[in-house]
Amino acid sequence: MVRIAKNTDPRKLVELKHKIDDRSYMDQAIVRIAATLTNEIVNMNEDKSGVKFQ
Repeated sequence: MVRIAKNTDPRKLVELKHKIDDRSYMDQAIVRIAATLTNEIVNMNEDKSGVKFQ
């Protein structure tokens, strides 16, 4: 399936470009990504009954 890009909001793009240069924003984003990945990995290792696989 081919994905077609959506129209870009120029104001949102400028906002995101400024956030990339903001060290504290990037640090928080990395922490959120790491937490999400950790939760996904932990959930992959549990079955629906809550038993963890080793």
